[in-house]
Amino acid sequence: MSNSRTERDTMGEMEVPEEALYGASTQRAVLNFPISGESSSPGLIHAYGLIKWAAARVNGELGHVGKELTAQIEVAAQEVYEGKLDDHFPVDVYQTGSGTSTNMNANEVIANRCSQIAGKSIGSKDPVHPNDHVNQGQSSNDTFPTAMHIATGVAIKETLVPSLEKLQASLQKKSEEFHDILKIGRTHLMDATPVRLGQEFGGYAKQVERCIDRAHKGLKAIHELALGGTAVGTGLNCHPDFPGKAIAFIAEKTGIEFREAENHFEAQAAKDSLVECHGQLNTIAASLFKVANDIRLLGSGPRCAIGEISLPATQPGSSIMPGKVNPVMSEAVTMVAARVFGNQSTVTWCGANGHFELNVFMPVMSKAIMESIELLGSVSEAFSSRCVDGITANTQRCNELIEYSLSMVTSLAPIIGYEVAAKIAKESVSSGKTVRELCLEQLGELNITEEELNAALEPSSMTEPKA
Repeated sequence: MSNSRTERDTMGEMEVPEEALYGASTQRAVLNFPISGESSSPGLIHAYGLIKWAAARVNGELGHVGKELTAQIEVAAQEVYEGKLDDHFPVDVYQTGSGTSTNMNANEVIANRCSQIAGKSIGSKDPVHPNDHVNQGQSSNDTFPTAMHIATGVAIKETLVPSLEKLQASLQKKSEEFHDILKIGRTHLMDATPVRLGQEFGGYAKQVERCIDRAHKGLKAIHELALGGTAVGTGLNCHPDFPGKAIAFIAEKTGIEFREAENHFEAQAAKDSLVECHGQLNTIAASLFKVANDIRLLGSGPRCAIGEISLPATQPGSSIMPGKVNPVMSEAVTMVAARVFGNQSTVTWCGANGHFELNVFMPVMSKAIMESIELLGSVSEAFSSRCVDGITANTQRCNELIEYSLSMVTSLAPIIGYEVAAKIAKESVSSGKTVRELCLEQLGELNITEEELNAALEPSSMTEPKA
Protein backbone atom coordinates (compact mmCIF):
# COMPACT_ATOMS: atom_id res chain seq x y z
CA MET A 1 0.00 0.00 0.00
CA SER A 2 1.55 3.32 -1.09
CA ASN A 3 1.22 6.42 1.10
CA SER A 4 0.42 4.36 4.16
CA ARG A 5 1.22 4.32 7.83
CA THR A 6 1.62 1.39 10.22
CA GLU A 7 -0.99 0.92 12.94
CA ARG A 8 -1.26 -1.77 15.59
CA ASP A 9 -4.12 -3.52 17.35
CA THR A 10 -4.21 -6.65 19.52
CA MET A 11 -3.65 -8.84 16.44
CA GLY A 12 -0.54 -7.03 15.28
CA GLU A 13 0.49 -4.47 12.68
CA MET A 14 -1.58 -3.26 9.72
CA GLU A 15 -0.86 -0.87 6.90
CA VAL A 16 -3.51 1.87 6.82
CA PRO A 17 -3.96 4.66 4.24
CA GLU A 18 -1.89 7.59 5.42
CA GLU A 19 -4.69 10.15 5.59
CA ALA A 20 -7.33 7.80 7.01
CA LEU A 21 -8.51 8.56 10.52
CA TYR A 22 -9.38 4.92 11.16
CA GLY A 23 -6.89 2.35 12.40
CA ALA A 24 -5.87 -1.28 12.26
CA SER A 25 -9.18 -2.86 13.33
CA THR A 26 -11.09 -0.95 10.68
CA GLN A 27 -8.53 -1.81 8.01
CA ARG A 28 -8.87 -5.50 8.87
CA ALA A 29 -12.62 -5.19 8.34
CA VAL A 30 -12.06 -3.44 5.00
CA LEU A 31 -9.91 -6.36 3.87
CA ASN A 32 -12.14 -9.05 5.36
CA PHE A 33 -15.42 -7.80 3.92
CA PRO A 34 -15.05 -6.72 0.28
CA ILE A 35 -18.68 -7.73 -0.19
CA SER A 36 -21.03 -5.05 -1.50
CA GLY A 37 -19.09 -1.81 -1.65
CA GLU A 38 -21.85 -0.28 0.51
CA SER A 39 -21.04 1.02 3.95
CA SER A 40 -23.47 1.56 6.79
CA SER A 41 -26.04 4.32 6.37
CA PRO A 42 -24.75 7.81 7.17
CA GLY A 43 -27.54 8.12 9.73
CA LEU A 44 -26.15 5.16 11.65
CA ILE A 45 -22.64 6.65 11.61
CA HIS A 46 -23.98 9.98 12.86
CA ALA A 47 -25.85 8.14 15.61
CA TYR A 48 -22.57 6.55 16.65
CA GLY A 49 -21.03 9.99 16.89
CA LEU A 50 -23.83 11.06 19.22
CA ILE A 51 -23.37 7.96 21.39
CA LYS A 52 -19.63 8.57 21.73
CA TRP A 53 -20.26 12.26 22.45
CA ALA A 54 -22.74 11.37 25.20
CA ALA A 55 -20.43 8.67 26.57
CA ALA A 56 -17.46 11.02 26.75
CA ARG A 57 -19.44 13.68 28.57
CA VAL A 58 -20.80 11.21 31.14
CA ASN A 59 -17.47 9.42 31.58
CA GLY A 60 -15.92 12.82 32.25
CA GLU A 61 -18.57 13.63 34.84
CA LEU A 62 -18.04 10.25 36.49
CA GLY A 63 -14.27 10.74 36.57
CA HIS A 64 -13.54 7.76 34.31
CA VAL A 65 -11.85 9.93 31.67
CA GLY A 66 -9.80 13.06 32.37
CA LYS A 67 -11.25 16.49 31.62
CA GLU A 68 -8.81 17.31 28.82
CA LEU A 69 -9.34 13.98 27.09
CA THR A 70 -13.09 14.28 27.57
CA ALA A 71 -13.10 17.66 25.85
CA GLN A 72 -11.12 16.30 22.89
CA ILE A 73 -13.35 13.24 22.51
CA GLU A 74 -16.45 15.42 22.64
CA VAL A 75 -15.16 17.65 19.83
CA ALA A 76 -14.22 14.67 17.62
CA ALA A 77 -17.43 12.76 18.36
CA GLN A 78 -19.53 15.82 17.58
CA GLU A 79 -17.82 16.02 14.20
CA VAL A 80 -18.85 12.43 13.52
CA TYR A 81 -22.41 13.26 14.63
CA GLU A 82 -22.52 16.24 12.28
CA GLY A 83 -21.36 14.17 9.30
CA LYS A 84 -18.02 15.88 8.92
CA LEU A 85 -16.02 12.63 8.98
CA ASP A 86 -18.23 10.36 6.87
CA ASP A 87 -15.41 9.62 4.43
CA HIS A 88 -13.54 7.77 7.17
CA PHE A 89 -16.18 5.04 7.61
CA PRO A 90 -15.48 2.48 4.86
CA VAL A 91 -16.59 -0.77 6.53
CA ASP A 92 -18.98 -2.82 4.37
CA VAL A 93 -22.50 -3.33 5.67
CA TYR A 94 -22.01 -7.10 5.33
CA GLN A 95 -19.57 -7.50 8.20
CA THR A 96 -19.58 -8.99 11.66
CA GLY A 97 -23.21 -9.37 12.70
CA SER A 98 -22.75 -7.44 15.96
CA GLY A 99 -21.46 -4.35 14.16
CA THR A 100 -18.16 -4.56 16.07
CA SER A 101 -16.25 -3.34 13.03
CA THR A 102 -18.41 -0.22 12.81
CA ASN A 103 -18.07 0.44 16.54
CA MET A 104 -14.30 0.13 16.32
CA ASN A 105 -14.32 2.28 13.19
CA ALA A 106 -15.99 5.02 15.25
CA ASN A 107 -13.62 4.50 18.20
CA GLU A 108 -10.54 4.70 15.97
CA VAL A 109 -11.71 7.71 13.96
CA ILE A 110 -12.49 9.65 17.12
CA ALA A 111 -9.23 8.66 18.80
CA ASN A 112 -7.12 9.63 15.80
CA ARG A 113 -9.05 12.87 15.35
CA CYS A 114 -8.22 13.61 18.98
CA SER A 115 -4.55 13.10 18.14
CA GLN A 116 -4.93 15.72 15.40
CA ILE A 117 -6.69 18.09 17.79
CA ALA A 118 -3.83 17.64 20.29
CA GLY A 119 -1.27 18.32 17.57
CA LYS A 120 -0.01 14.74 17.51
CA SER A 121 0.40 12.34 14.58
CA ILE A 122 -2.51 10.19 13.42
CA GLY A 123 -2.21 6.64 14.73
CA SER A 124 -0.18 7.50 17.79
CA LYS A 125 -3.08 6.70 20.15
CA ASP A 126 -1.86 9.74 22.03
CA PRO A 127 -3.56 11.14 23.99
CA VAL A 128 -6.79 9.17 23.40
CA HIS A 129 -7.06 5.38 23.11
CA PRO A 130 -9.98 3.99 21.03
CA ASN A 131 -10.85 1.26 23.55
CA ASP A 132 -9.77 2.65 26.90
CA HIS A 133 -11.23 6.11 26.42
CA VAL A 134 -13.66 6.36 23.50
CA ASN A 135 -15.26 2.98 24.22
CA GLN A 136 -15.21 3.40 28.02
CA GLY A 137 -18.27 1.72 29.60
CA GLN A 138 -19.52 0.41 26.27
CA SER A 139 -19.60 -2.63 24.00
CA SER A 140 -20.46 -3.09 20.34
CA ASN A 141 -23.30 -5.25 21.62
CA ASP A 142 -25.10 -2.34 23.27
CA THR A 143 -23.88 0.60 21.17
CA PHE A 144 -24.86 -0.85 17.79
CA PRO A 145 -28.50 -1.54 18.72
CA THR A 146 -28.58 1.89 20.36
CA ALA A 147 -27.26 3.47 17.16
CA MET A 148 -29.90 1.57 15.15
CA HIS A 149 -32.69 3.02 17.27
CA ILE A 150 -31.27 6.54 17.19
CA ALA A 151 -30.70 6.52 13.43
CA THR A 152 -34.14 5.06 12.74
CA GLY A 153 -35.85 7.49 15.08
CA VAL A 154 -34.12 10.56 13.68
CA ALA A 155 -34.87 9.49 10.09
CA ILE A 156 -38.56 8.94 10.87
CA LYS A 157 -38.82 12.27 12.68
CA GLU A 158 -36.83 14.41 10.26
CA THR A 159 -37.35 12.72 6.88
CA LEU A 160 -40.43 10.51 6.76
CA VAL A 161 -43.01 12.39 8.81
CA PRO A 162 -42.47 15.80 7.12
CA SER A 163 -42.71 14.21 3.66
CA LEU A 164 -45.91 12.36 4.54
CA GLU A 165 -47.38 15.55 5.99
CA LYS A 166 -46.70 17.34 2.72
CA LEU A 167 -48.31 14.56 0.69
CA GLN A 168 -51.34 14.48 2.98
CA ALA A 169 -51.79 18.24 2.59
CA SER A 170 -51.56 17.96 -1.20
CA LEU A 171 -54.20 15.22 -1.31
CA GLN A 172 -56.47 17.10 1.09
CA LYS A 173 -56.24 20.22 -1.08
CA LYS A 174 -57.27 18.19 -4.14
CA SER A 175 -60.13 16.67 -2.16
CA GLU A 176 -61.51 20.13 -1.52
CA GLU A 177 -60.81 21.31 -5.07
CA PHE A 178 -62.63 18.32 -6.58
CA HIS A 179 -65.62 18.29 -4.21
CA ASP A 180 -68.20 19.36 -6.82
CA ILE A 181 -67.01 16.93 -9.51
CA LEU A 182 -69.21 13.83 -9.78
CA LYS A 183 -67.88 10.58 -11.20
CA ILE A 184 -68.67 6.92 -11.31
CA GLY A 185 -67.49 4.76 -8.43
CA ARG A 186 -65.91 1.37 -9.00
CA THR A 187 -65.93 -1.85 -7.00
CA HIS A 188 -64.36 -5.13 -8.20
CA LEU A 189 -62.96 -2.95 -11.04
CA MET A 190 -66.54 -2.68 -12.26
CA ASP A 191 -68.88 0.33 -12.42
CA ALA A 192 -70.63 1.14 -9.15
CA THR A 193 -72.74 4.04 -7.90
CA PRO A 194 -71.49 7.64 -8.25
CA VAL A 195 -69.08 9.33 -5.88
CA ARG A 196 -67.49 12.73 -5.78
CA LEU A 197 -63.94 12.95 -7.06
CA GLY A 198 -63.24 14.92 -3.91
CA GLN A 199 -64.51 12.03 -1.81
CA GLU A 200 -62.06 9.70 -3.52
CA PHE A 201 -59.16 12.06 -2.89
CA GLY A 202 -60.40 12.61 0.65
CA GLY A 203 -60.03 8.88 1.17
CA TYR A 204 -56.46 9.05 -0.10
CA ALA A 205 -55.73 11.99 2.19
CA LYS A 206 -57.05 10.02 5.16
CA GLN A 207 -54.88 7.03 4.22
CA VAL A 208 -51.79 9.22 4.32
CA GLU A 209 -52.96 10.79 7.58
CA ARG A 210 -53.04 7.26 8.97
CA CYS A 211 -49.54 6.76 7.54
CA ILE A 212 -48.34 9.68 9.64
CA ASP A 213 -49.93 8.08 12.71
CA ARG A 214 -48.16 4.82 11.89
CA ALA A 215 -44.82 6.59 11.50
CA HIS A 216 -45.24 7.99 15.01
CA LYS A 217 -46.15 4.51 16.28
CA GLY A 218 -43.00 3.14 14.67
CA LEU A 219 -40.96 5.82 16.40
CA LYS A 220 -42.58 5.06 19.75
CA ALA A 221 -41.69 1.38 19.36
CA ILE A 222 -37.96 2.18 19.44
CA HIS A 223 -37.82 4.65 22.33
CA GLU A 224 -35.95 2.19 24.56
CA LEU A 225 -32.17 2.10 24.11
CA ALA A 226 -29.83 -0.78 24.93
CA LEU A 227 -26.93 1.43 26.01
CA GLY A 228 -25.58 0.29 29.36
CA GLY A 229 -25.97 -3.43 28.84
CA THR A 230 -22.38 -3.80 27.51
CA ALA A 231 -21.49 -7.34 26.42
CA VAL A 232 -24.51 -9.50 27.30
CA GLY A 233 -26.93 -7.22 29.11
CA THR A 234 -25.40 -7.41 32.59
CA GLY A 235 -23.75 -3.99 32.36
CA LEU A 236 -20.27 -5.34 33.13
CA ASN A 237 -17.65 -2.53 33.24
CA CYS A 238 -20.37 0.12 33.05
CA HIS A 239 -21.12 2.56 35.89
CA PRO A 240 -24.78 2.23 36.93
CA ASP A 241 -25.37 5.97 36.35
CA PHE A 242 -23.80 5.89 32.89
CA PRO A 243 -26.75 4.76 30.71
CA GLY A 244 -29.35 7.05 32.24
CA LYS A 245 -27.16 10.15 31.96
CA ALA A 246 -25.92 9.32 28.45
CA ILE A 247 -29.40 8.55 27.14
CA ALA A 248 -30.77 11.78 28.61
CA PHE A 249 -28.13 13.65 26.58
CA ILE A 250 -29.07 11.70 23.44
CA ALA A 251 -32.77 12.46 23.98
CA GLU A 252 -32.00 16.16 24.41
CA LYS A 253 -29.96 16.37 21.20
CA THR A 254 -32.44 14.44 19.05
CA GLY A 255 -35.67 15.75 20.53
CA ILE A 256 -36.89 12.15 20.76
CA GLU A 257 -38.12 10.57 24.01
CA PHE A 258 -35.39 7.95 24.23
CA ARG A 259 -35.04 6.15 27.55
CA GLU A 260 -33.01 3.31 29.03
CA ALA A 261 -34.30 -0.18 28.25
CA GLU A 262 -36.42 -1.71 31.01
CA ASN A 263 -34.68 -5.04 30.45
CA HIS A 264 -31.20 -4.98 28.92
CA PHE A 265 -31.25 -8.68 28.13
CA GLU A 266 -34.32 -8.23 25.93
CA ALA A 267 -32.91 -5.07 24.38
CA GLN A 268 -29.74 -6.81 23.23
CA ALA A 269 -30.92 -10.34 22.54
CA ALA A 270 -34.09 -9.36 20.63
CA LYS A 271 -34.84 -6.84 17.91
CA ASP A 272 -38.63 -7.08 18.12
CA SER A 273 -39.04 -3.31 18.47
CA LEU A 274 -37.30 -2.76 15.14
CA VAL A 275 -39.39 -5.47 13.49
CA GLU A 276 -42.47 -3.71 14.84
CA CYS A 277 -41.20 -0.36 13.62
CA HIS A 278 -40.57 -1.66 10.11
CA GLY A 279 -43.99 -3.28 10.16
CA GLN A 280 -45.41 0.24 10.36
CA LEU A 281 -43.18 1.26 7.44
CA ASN A 282 -44.43 -1.74 5.49
CA THR A 283 -48.04 -0.66 6.08
CA ILE A 284 -47.17 2.87 4.99
CA ALA A 285 -45.72 1.44 1.78
CA ALA A 286 -48.92 -0.56 1.20
CA SER A 287 -51.01 2.60 1.63
CA LEU A 288 -48.86 4.64 -0.73
CA PHE A 289 -48.97 1.85 -3.31
CA LYS A 290 -52.77 1.90 -3.24
CA VAL A 291 -52.99 5.68 -3.56
CA ALA A 292 -50.42 5.90 -6.37
CA ASN A 293 -51.93 2.96 -8.23
CA ASP A 294 -55.45 4.41 -8.09
CA ILE A 295 -54.20 7.76 -9.34
CA ARG A 296 -52.45 6.27 -12.34
CA LEU A 297 -55.53 4.19 -13.19
CA LEU A 298 -57.83 7.21 -12.90
CA GLY A 299 -55.53 9.04 -15.31
CA SER A 300 -55.13 6.10 -17.70
CA GLY A 301 -55.71 6.63 -21.39
CA PRO A 302 -55.90 9.52 -21.61
CA ARG A 303 -58.51 8.97 -24.35
CA CYS A 304 -58.98 5.23 -24.56
CA ALA A 305 -59.25 4.28 -20.89
CA ILE A 306 -60.65 5.86 -17.71
CA GLY A 307 -59.20 9.32 -18.16
CA GLU A 308 -61.16 10.98 -15.34
CA ILE A 309 -58.12 12.96 -14.22
CA SER A 310 -55.05 14.30 -16.01
CA LEU A 311 -51.62 13.80 -14.48
CA PRO A 312 -48.92 16.42 -14.99
CA ALA A 313 -46.54 15.64 -17.84
CA THR A 314 -43.11 15.31 -16.24
CA GLN A 315 -41.15 13.75 -19.11
CA PRO A 316 -41.60 12.11 -22.54
CA GLY A 317 -43.03 8.63 -22.09
CA SER A 318 -41.72 6.82 -25.13
CA SER A 319 -38.71 6.75 -27.40
CA ILE A 320 -40.87 5.56 -30.30
CA MET A 321 -44.41 6.95 -29.73
CA PRO A 322 -44.44 10.74 -30.06
CA GLY A 323 -46.55 12.62 -27.52
CA LYS A 324 -46.90 9.68 -25.14
CA VAL A 325 -46.76 10.63 -21.45
CA ASN A 326 -46.61 7.98 -18.73
CA PRO A 327 -47.60 8.02 -15.02
CA VAL A 328 -43.95 7.87 -14.00
CA MET A 329 -44.37 9.36 -10.53
CA SER A 330 -46.95 6.73 -9.59
CA GLU A 331 -44.61 4.08 -10.96
CA ALA A 332 -41.80 5.38 -8.76
CA VAL A 333 -44.04 5.11 -5.68
CA THR A 334 -45.05 1.54 -6.47
CA MET A 335 -41.43 0.50 -7.03
CA VAL A 336 -40.43 2.00 -3.69
CA ALA A 337 -43.24 0.05 -2.08
CA ALA A 338 -41.97 -3.15 -3.68
CA ARG A 339 -38.53 -2.50 -2.22
CA VAL A 340 -39.95 -1.83 1.23
CA PHE A 341 -41.98 -5.06 1.05
CA GLY A 342 -38.70 -6.87 0.36
CA ASN A 343 -37.00 -5.09 3.24
CA GLN A 344 -39.82 -6.24 5.49
CA SER A 345 -38.85 -9.84 4.75
CA THR A 346 -35.20 -9.03 5.50
CA VAL A 347 -36.00 -7.25 8.76
CA THR A 348 -38.36 -10.01 9.89
CA TRP A 349 -35.82 -12.72 9.16
CA CYS A 350 -33.06 -10.77 10.91
CA GLY A 351 -35.26 -10.18 13.94
CA ALA A 352 -36.24 -13.83 14.20
CA ASN A 353 -32.61 -14.91 14.21
CA GLY A 354 -31.38 -13.44 17.45
CA HIS A 355 -29.43 -16.22 19.13
CA PHE A 356 -29.20 -16.30 22.94
CA GLU A 357 -27.80 -12.94 24.21
CA LEU A 358 -27.14 -11.24 20.86
CA ASN A 359 -28.65 -10.71 17.44
CA VAL A 360 -25.96 -11.04 14.76
CA PHE A 361 -27.91 -9.65 11.81
CA MET A 362 -27.86 -6.05 12.99
CA PRO A 363 -25.87 -4.26 10.24
CA VAL A 364 -28.01 -5.52 7.37
CA MET A 365 -31.17 -5.05 9.44
CA SER A 366 -30.24 -1.42 10.01
CA LYS A 367 -29.43 -0.92 6.33
CA ALA A 368 -32.83 -2.26 5.29
CA ILE A 369 -34.73 -0.10 7.77
CA MET A 370 -32.85 3.07 6.90
CA GLU A 371 -33.32 2.42 3.20
CA SER A 372 -37.07 1.99 3.67
CA ILE A 373 -37.37 5.27 5.58
CA GLU A 374 -35.25 7.21 3.11
CA LEU A 375 -37.11 5.81 0.08
CA LEU A 376 -40.57 6.39 1.55
CA GLY A 377 -39.65 9.91 2.57
CA SER A 378 -38.08 10.86 -0.76
CA VAL A 379 -40.82 9.37 -2.92
CA SER A 380 -43.61 10.95 -0.84
CA GLU A 381 -41.98 14.34 -1.31
CA ALA A 382 -41.55 13.82 -5.04
CA PHE A 383 -45.04 12.38 -5.55
CA SER A 384 -46.74 15.32 -3.87
CA SER A 385 -44.79 18.02 -5.71
CA ARG A 386 -44.32 16.34 -9.10
CA CYS A 387 -47.70 14.63 -9.42
CA VAL A 388 -50.50 15.32 -6.93
CA ASP A 389 -50.13 19.11 -6.90
CA GLY A 390 -50.57 19.19 -10.68
CA ILE A 391 -53.54 16.80 -11.07
CA THR A 392 -56.57 18.24 -12.86
CA ALA A 393 -60.06 16.79 -13.24
CA ASN A 394 -61.61 15.94 -16.61
CA THR A 395 -65.14 16.95 -15.68
CA GLN A 396 -66.74 16.17 -19.05
CA ARG A 397 -65.32 12.67 -19.07
CA CYS A 398 -66.55 12.09 -15.48
CA ASN A 399 -70.08 13.17 -16.48
CA GLU A 400 -70.12 10.98 -19.59
CA LEU A 401 -69.15 7.87 -17.66
CA ILE A 402 -71.76 8.48 -14.97
CA GLU A 403 -74.55 8.78 -17.51
CA TYR A 404 -73.42 5.70 -19.39
CA SER A 405 -73.06 3.54 -16.27
CA LEU A 406 -75.44 0.66 -15.59
CA SER A 407 -75.18 1.31 -11.87
CA MET A 408 -77.28 4.44 -12.21
CA VAL A 409 -80.25 2.09 -12.00
CA THR A 410 -79.39 1.37 -8.33
CA SER A 411 -81.17 4.50 -7.11
CA LEU A 412 -84.33 3.34 -8.90
CA ALA A 413 -84.47 -0.03 -7.16
CA PRO A 414 -86.33 1.27 -4.07
CA ILE A 415 -88.93 2.81 -6.42
CA ILE A 416 -89.43 0.20 -9.15
CA GLY A 417 -88.09 -2.91 -7.36
CA TYR A 418 -84.80 -4.78 -7.61
CA GLU A 419 -85.90 -7.27 -10.31
CA VAL A 420 -87.27 -4.58 -12.64
CA ALA A 421 -84.13 -2.51 -12.09
CA ALA A 422 -81.95 -5.54 -12.95
CA LYS A 423 -83.99 -6.09 -16.13
CA ILE A 424 -83.38 -2.48 -17.21
CA ALA A 425 -79.65 -2.86 -16.54
CA LYS A 426 -79.46 -5.98 -18.71
CA GLU A 427 -81.45 -4.26 -21.46
CA SER A 428 -79.03 -1.34 -21.30
CA VAL A 429 -76.18 -3.74 -21.97
CA SER A 430 -77.85 -5.42 -24.92
CA SER A 431 -79.27 -2.26 -26.52
CA GLY A 432 -76.47 0.17 -25.86
CA LYS A 433 -78.97 2.68 -24.51
CA THR A 434 -78.46 4.43 -21.19
CA VAL A 435 -80.58 3.64 -18.14
CA ARG A 436 -82.20 7.06 -18.42
CA GLU A 437 -83.13 6.53 -22.08
CA LEU A 438 -84.74 3.16 -21.38
CA CYS A 439 -86.67 4.46 -18.38
CA LEU A 440 -87.99 7.41 -20.34
CA GLU A 441 -89.36 4.93 -22.91
CA GLN A 442 -91.08 2.93 -20.14
CA LEU A 443 -92.43 5.60 -17.78
CA GLY A 444 -95.97 4.20 -17.96
CA GLU A 445 -94.88 0.63 -17.24
CA LEU A 446 -92.65 1.79 -14.39
CA ASN A 447 -95.44 3.91 -12.97
CA ILE A 448 -93.21 6.95 -12.34
CA THR A 449 -93.12 10.47 -13.75
CA GLU A 450 -90.24 12.02 -15.67
CA GLU A 451 -89.72 14.36 -12.74
CA GLU A 452 -89.44 11.43 -10.34
CA LEU A 453 -87.06 9.68 -12.74
CA ASN A 454 -84.74 12.68 -13.04
CA ALA A 455 -84.74 13.15 -9.28
CA ALA A 456 -83.83 9.50 -8.73
CA LEU A 457 -81.08 9.59 -11.36
CA GLU A 458 -79.51 12.81 -10.08
CA PRO A 459 -75.88 11.73 -9.40
CA SER A 460 -75.20 14.21 -6.63
CA SER A 461 -78.03 12.76 -4.55
CA MET A 462 -76.36 9.36 -4.66
CA THR A 463 -73.10 10.64 -3.16
CA GLU A 464 -74.44 11.64 0.26
CA PRO A 465 -76.26 9.51 2.87
CA LYS A 466 -79.97 10.14 3.10
CA ALA A 467 -81.38 11.60 6.31
